[in-house]
Amino acid sequence: MEQLLHYTWKLKLFPLKELLTSDGMLVEVIDPGKHNSDAGPDFVNAKVRINGTMWAGNVEIHDKSSDWYVHGHDKNSDYDNVILHVAKVLDTEVMKSNGQYVPQLQLDVPPHVQVHYDELRQTEEYPACYKVIPDLPSLTIHSWMAALQVERLERKTADILKRVERCNGSWEDGYFTTLARNYGFGINGDVFEQWAQNVPLSAVAHHRDDLFQIEAIFFGQAGLLELDAVPECYQKDALNDGYFARLRNEYQYLAHKFSMKPIDFRLWRFLRLRPQNFPHIRLAQLANLYYQQKAGLSQLIECETLDELKHVLSSQVTPYWETHYTFGSESAKNAKHLSVGSINLLMINTAIPMLFAYGRHQSKEVLCDRAFEFLEQLKAENNHIIRMWQQVGLPVKSAGDSQALIQLKKEYCDKKDCLRCRFGYEYLKRK
Repeated sequence: MEQLLHYTWKLKLFPLKELLTSDGMLVEVIDPGKHNSDAGPDFVNAKVRINGTMWAGNVEIHDKSSDWYVHGHDKNSDYDNVILHVAKVLDTEVMKSNGQYVPQLQLDVPPHVQVHYDELRQTEEYPACYKVIPDLPSLTIHSWMAALQVERLERKTADILKRVERCNGSWEDGYFTTLARNYGFGINGDVFEQWAQNVPLSAVAHHRDDLFQIEAIFFGQAGLLELDAVPECYQKDALNDGYFARLRNEYQYLAHKFSMKPIDFRLWRFLRLRPQNFPHIRLAQLANLYYQQKAGLSQLIECETLDELKHVLSSQVTPYWETHYTFGSESAKNAKHLSVGSINLLMINTAIPMLFAYGRHQSKEVLCDRAFEFLEQLKAENNHIIRMWQQVGLPVKSAGDSQALIQLKKEYCDKKDCLRCRFGYEYLKRK
């Protein structure tokens, strides 16, 4: 109920009658203020005219006015600048820590808002607001999806900043870690991130011109050069084919030289993975990308077109991996290039967010603008989330649209946070 009262106050969904304080003074809400999600009063910088006098300050909202004392506001000087207390039930007067009484307004949630809110919360249909979506004005859809797109990039920016911080402030290492995480394509994302943080790129840089040594470090730090990491049925063939043994010997030398220790190979997941997504193949592609000097932040920033970006993210494998998916298990020859779909996902989830995050960090709007341009130029993702929105009538024309709708589902629909959603607002305001 308190959330609905916040909603009613914020959008000024007041009854068509005079608003009066508990002691009969006329109330006119000029500006409900800005909703405060941090500690302190619920709405800040509000403007309210009470009995002809204009007041500027904060507004606190509760289900019952006695909650003022339950929450200790009477002893907290942060609430001394509250100019109006709003509650559904006025069961007591309220006083500030300075001894002054606070004017109070009794406010009801409009019946139609309550009914529609209950519908949104209780319906088993998904998304809950599916009834209004076909009739939404295109301007409403466009503006909300544009805002969601920014939200999505800002959330990814926050994740990138955390990685950069864990990398001691290195944006190069932060980019490599983000790239590696997304090479896990979901299932092995966490393990790839852990692996990337365990790869000493300063050490690898000494061997940048030797792809074999790069592979030795990458596979070794992944724990995949331990014999127990090879399925028992393939161990003999792995030892006999020579490549596994040479990589392992090289890694042992480099590990001693740079004091490296591998992660636990048992972290890697193979169940329900297509062989093309096996960690071995992704590591081989990453090693090749690093060897070609295409895994650096400077190469990413230099990309001004989608074609240039696709080229930077495109990779391949060494001849051994063209005929193997794991050590010791030979297969039909396959070049194992990254697919068009995989490159698109890397652009959406790695390159574009990194451009946006780094642009924000460096105050370079050109990089932020480029990130949005790339999203609009890229084809929309095709997954169950996007298909769901398409089925209820939302247009999905670009990766920018699909990213917005993924944000909408994960941060609003899944959390039943209809009160913060513009589509939810359209549903709630119906008479």
